[in-house]
Amino acid sequence: MDRLQFEKKLWSEGYQYVVGLDEVGRGCLAGPVVAAGVIFEPGTVIDKIRDSKTIREKERDELAEIIKEKALAWTIQEGSIEEIEKLNILWASLETMQKCVDNLDPAPEYLLVDGNRYTDSLIPYTCLVKGDDRSMSIAAASILAKTYRDNLMRELHQKFPEYGWNSNVGYPTAAHKKALKEYGYTKHHRHSFNLGTIIERELK
Repeated sequence: MDRLQFEKKLWSEGYQYVVGLDEVGRGCLAGPVVAAGVIFEPGTVIDKIRDSKTIREKERDELAEIIKEKALAWTIQEGSIEEIEKLNILWASLETMQKCVDNLDPAPEYLLVDGNRYTDSLIPYTCLVKGDDRSMSIAAASILAKTYRDNLMRELHQKFPEYGWNSNVGYPTAAHKKALKEYGYTKHHRHSFNLGTIIERELK
């Protein structure tokens, strides 16, 4: 698979600053949604970059450092619990990716966005379903976002060990749902997800 096919086409069309955008944590019960944006200089190739979900943790951490070193620009942004509650998780995810665009220097000229939709943008963009395994730039963003968010949730685990965030990083595992039923919500849980209904339904 040529994970540079989209970048090569855009580079050949004169777009020098092509950013890959991805987010993680959309399906979690706790913690922020995290997005990352990565711009590589035209011609950059890092063969091992692929969908972060298919990479073991140790290699993912190593790749994150390589990406930060070799990228022309990169950024990681959070969408807070408050933003998720106010906007809903979809729009909070899109807004967090837009934060990445707003915080990159040089400013992106073209956006490659993981998924099937994006917010209104004056910058031209293409949405790529499963883009984190089709575009090196998007895959790089997915790696940065996942390593950052996983580390964040493990830090929060030290204060809230009951929920097992050191292993589930906020995702709705059976152990996480059981802990919610036993210990209740924390300030890091997403109340708009109607967790009570989810817990009762799935633990019956």
